[in-house]
Amino acid sequence: MAIKAYLCKLMAEARTVAFHTLGCKLNFSETSSISRQLEHEGFLKKEFDDQADVYVINTCSVTDNADKECRQIVRRIQRRAPESLVVITGCYAQLKPKEIAEIPGVDLVLGAAEKFNIALHLRELSKGDSAKICSCDIEEVSGFHSSYSINDRTRTFLKVQDGCDYNCSFCTIPMARGKSRSDVIANVVKQAENLAKNGVKEIVLTGVNLGDFGKGPDGNKKHAENFFELVQALDRVEGIHRYRISSIEPNLLTDEIIEFVSKSNKFMPHFHIPLQSGSNKILGLMRRRYKRELYAERVEKIKSLMPHCCIGADVIVGFPGETEEDFNNTFEFLHELEISYLHVFTYSERANTLAAEMGSVVPVNIRHERNKTLRNLSYKKMQFFTDQHRGSNRPVLFEGRNKDGMMEGYTDNYIRVQTPVRQEWENSIVDWSI
Repeated sequence: MAIKAYLCKLMAEARTVAFHTLGCKLNFSETSSISRQLEHEGFLKKEFDDQADVYVINTCSVTDNADKECRQIVRRIQRRAPESLVVITGCYAQLKPKEIAEIPGVDLVLGAAEKFNIALHLRELSKGDSAKICSCDIEEVSGFHSSYSINDRTRTFLKVQDGCDYNCSFCTIPMARGKSRSDVIANVVKQAENLAKNGVKEIVLTGVNLGDFGKGPDGNKKHAENFFELVQALDRVEGIHRYRISSIEPNLLTDEIIEFVSKSNKFMPHFHIPLQSGSNKILGLMRRRYKRELYAERVEKIKSLMPHCCIGADVIVGFPGETEEDFNNTFEFLHELEISYLHVFTYSERANTLAAEMGSVVPVNIRHERNKTLRNLSYKKMQFFTDQHRGSNRPVLFEGRNKDGMMEGYTDNYIRVQTPVRQEWENSIVDWSI
């Protein structure tokens, strides 16, 4: 009884922490790792809508909406829990730390080099002081922090690469995350083996520029290893049933990777390949490292080996200089391509990028119209892809339940299915008729 009373007392005295993540799969993996770190330090994790002593917001800054959403969340916390500590980290925190520090209610801003030192900073933080900024120039950021999500969802996001050496004219990510650097294959394999022991069935490999895997943790520009070698090594790990490649640049998606995936029982027939525009003129202005012809070749290669493969694409609409003809070229290109869905982004000006200084600005209302047009195309593409598989059986990994008593899962080729909850199917792979 004395031990039980002591544990109850410790729980009552423990500080509580809640997390909110904006943006990409990479951010989700890092939030999960930071959460485990704080729990190891004695914090109790709470849901974000609950009352907590500390709120941590891991931010994105790909679009202006992500910045605005961060500010809105801070205001919401202030209304609900004005005495709680608010910590902002992530890309927005690295890019605009002073701007964030001026948001009423923010207590601590952690840049790219400090986000994994959050426990140390929280020991010295108290409410009421002016916001503390712990950040450095992105050129000084080095080292690789392995991260993965677990217990948050059936699919685990495993970070294997960070940063980017590309200089696309619209992108702030190199300024927010620094140079391209990676984990080493031996450590990634060890992480996958540990995840398998924890019952994980599917791993989604994540990074900023995943295909550039192999540059050392110090940001050395030479590849000590490469992504194809990583894929081969992971394919041999016992206990993991599925891998997905979260996103890979078309110029880094090689024939040998495509051919290996087509023969693998573990790497799923699903690729997400950023396109950004179907106009070579706009791709040039964006400083992308390929033309539409290469993209079409990649899709054709995949479909020739895996006709059932799901292919997704990222597209930006309303980039400076994008004429009606350029947009129509993009639409027709995507319409003809054997891709399955689109992630459509409306271009928004980002400070300190080349694109922000370009002329021929596309009016915002036209940007939104083009976004809607491509989102409608995406819906039709996914409907068509799903209809192609009607009546066929595909393996589905089922996840937990959702609000209306249904559970959902994804086929190997990324078709979402739903069924009434059956607890014995959760985190199980079931043969399913589409």
